[in-house]
Amino acid sequence: MKKKVYIKTWGCQMNVHDSSMIKNILKATNQYTIIDQPEISDILILNTCSIRENAQEKLFHQLGRWKKLKKKKTKTIIAVGGCVATQEGKKIYKRANFINIIFGPQTLHRLPKLLEQAYTNKKILIDIKEKSLKKFDHSINKEINKKITSFVTIIEGCNKYCSFCIVPYTRGKETSRNNKDILTEITSLTQIGVREVILLGQNVNAYNIYNKKSKKKYRFSDLLYEIAAIPKIDRIRYITSHPIEFSDDIIDAYKKIPQLTNFLHLPIQSGSNKILRLMKRGYTVEKYEHIIDKLKHIRPNMTISSDFIVGFPGETDKDFQKTLDCVSKINFDTSYSFIYSQRPGTRAEKLIDTTSLEEKKKRLFLLQNTIKQQALRWKRRMLGTQQSVLVEGFMKNNIHELYGRTENNRIIIFTGNSNLIGKLINVTVTNINYHTCLQGKINKINTYKILNTRSAS
Repeated sequence: MKKKVYIKTWGCQMNVHDSSMIKNILKATNQYTIIDQPEISDILILNTCSIRENAQEKLFHQLGRWKKLKKKKTKTIIAVGGCVATQEGKKIYKRANFINIIFGPQTLHRLPKLLEQAYTNKKILIDIKEKSLKKFDHSINKEINKKITSFVTIIEGCNKYCSFCIVPYTRGKETSRNNKDILTEITSLTQIGVREVILLGQNVNAYNIYNKKSKKKYRFSDLLYEIAAIPKIDRIRYITSHPIEFSDDIIDAYKKIPQLTNFLHLPIQSGSNKILRLMKRGYTVEKYEHIIDKLKHIRPNMTISSDFIVGFPGETDKDFQKTLDCVSKINFDTSYSFIYSQRPGTRAEKLIDTTSLEEKKKRLFLLQNTIKQQALRWKRRMLGTQQSVLVEGFMKNNIHELYGRTENNRIIIFTGNSNLIGKLINVTVTNINYHTCLQGKINKINTYKILNTRSAS
């Protein structure tokens, strides 16, 4: 009988995609089946993230719950992977000596072999040290049909070493995948229904490989042009990019690649140049604003999302006010914002932090409330407008309603037929609600083409 596997995932889209590959790898052996009930599982896999404070304690709390399951079912295998696994290694086993496997983001392709060994080897198996891209051989689940949107990782790791960030220590240095492999993967995805790709990486715009034949660098913008040339790819998104490498060739691509959406997630982290220097971000607020200005000159309807860290060591009331001023000036649509988390081994760990937690919470509330109000105003502007929508499928609770995503990353619900799934169509926004999806109505005449140059079907 196939062994039952439960996978729990924490963290960013990279972790989500890694867990997807784990499922593909295990299914391909024909020895495992993926389930969503840990209580009846033979194998428990935890794919961890270390970006936030207390990631280790969160890990051990989860393992404590799984320890109880293992007491009831003693042959249960427990595997811990992801960034915390790489960061902590054998230290995890010292506190939780009932686990069987520790693996890293670059070694997950070896899980079948590790699981096989775990059933005969009573010692802890640790496999975290390898700089490999072999896991991407398992990016596509060929069993899936009518999958409209898909993640595609193009680069692993990070070379920036921002003073607050643990990622370079857990995922390693930047390693770009071969462009031919990426293009082959995307072409294969179109054959199972994918019409939108979301390119993944800690810093996607750091992507580059050296072409030995032409003796030239192949850059992120070069990859964008080649992806846009693949038939049936109607939309291209990417996360996350870095301002320091958001070069003019990328900005120029927005003139020539209609598949690039009018939505960009570009982390700024703070509106204070002093704090950006302490963070080792390598750019100024003015540089960031200049990038946005150039993009909006090309795409006036471009909406911007960003990341913010509140209460970074040394942040004063004046510094925080500069962040609020920046938020208002750029007019961000959405954001991910957090109170600063001290991470062991980073440069910022040595900085003196004198701001109280109460003050940090107050600042976070003010920031999030400001952006919430801006997001609501962006929504209100959409009421009555015609939006390009990529139709993704039927609503789970209503088979008569379809849902899709607008260019500015909003979910919209409308009535329609199944033949619209996977197509770009025009939908008029008829109702908005801050806490729920948009509602819309399909236009009677619907022959939408991307900038009148590419068929939506």
